[in-house]
Amino acid sequence: MQIASAVESFLSGYFSTCRRSLKTEAAYRTDLAQFQTYLGARESIELIGVELLEKWASELATRGYAPVSIRRKFASLRVFFGYWVRKGDLASSPLWRIRLDLAQERRLPRSLTAADTKRLLEQAWARVVPPPPGDHLPSDRAFLALRDLAIVEVLFATGMRVGELVALGLFDWDEGEASFLVNGKGSRQRLAILPDQRSVTALRSYLTPRAAMQLGHSALLVSASGKRLSAQGVARMLAKLAEDAGVSVRVTPHMLRHTVATLLLRLGADIRIVQEVLGHSSIATTQRYTHVSKEHLRSTLRVHHPNYHLGIETQGRLPGTAPVATVAGRIPPRSEPARDATSADLRRAADLLG
Repeated sequence: MQIASAVESFLSGYFSTCRRSLKTEAAYRTDLAQFQTYLGARESIELIGVELLEKWASELATRGYAPVSIRRKFASLRVFFGYWVRKGDLASSPLWRIRLDLAQERRLPRSLTAADTKRLLEQAWARVVPPPPGDHLPSDRAFLALRDLAIVEVLFATGMRVGELVALGLFDWDEGEASFLVNGKGSRQRLAILPDQRSVTALRSYLTPRAAMQLGHSALLVSASGKRLSAQGVARMLAKLAEDAGVSVRVTPHMLRHTVATLLLRLGADIRIVQEVLGHSSIATTQRYTHVSKEHLRSTLRVHHPNYHLGIETQGRLPGTAPVATVAGRIPPRSEPARDATSADLRRAADLLG
């Protein structure tokens, strides 16, 4: 079977029986089309072997593809060849005999500082003016300001992916629970909760004029032309808002998601709660953000750890030790000994330790 017909048959057959998002299907199409271009449309899938696959991996690396991108393309191929093995057209997959050992990239997520986040939110609020009474058009300046405010507040309140945000419909909002039903990666559904009155007020102020518009569709977020707002539209709006707010870095929707995760952990949220908020299937994905918070952890320990408060006398017995342990860089006065633990302190510690 030639690769061109095999790819088309796979895409029509696999995605008719295997539920995947449109974005995932598009990624498979892209990866398989690229592989087909490399081989030539007439190449038979029965003749594809380990050597040819290794050469393709080498070419991708030479062309500057990141290891994570190469791994994704080979994951698409693994599903493709597995499909034809199950159909009986191939005896085995060539991917079963190849090991793709690429170095793992360790890129820390980019996030905003708390100060820049505050500037961004306040700029969105500063743009809002009370909309005039009567019907509104999607192109009305006051309506668009309410829409932009709702976008920023929802992204920051929920850590939602921009693709998840623009896919929301009016009926995904539960007023009583102040939450959205979100369809995430891998067709996994979760609740995205607005946790505070400010974000709820911002959304409600937008929903009132939006719900009154007769646009022929139920998309939550709309463009000035009345169509469903795109992810690119959200990105452009955020970049302009950040520029107007005096934020020196280019702000993207995904950066807001990273900011929410980082600040939640920094402020003491349990990592499994953050995992649920972000919609990660594996806690290993969420753990990327713990690296960002390590410096905050160190600074917190320097302030609150008992080693900085007990005033242990070392008498300089070892090199590098002071006669008395310091508290945040100074010698604690003898007249202020550490307070003995009360029964409430002990109960709280016991609860924390389980």
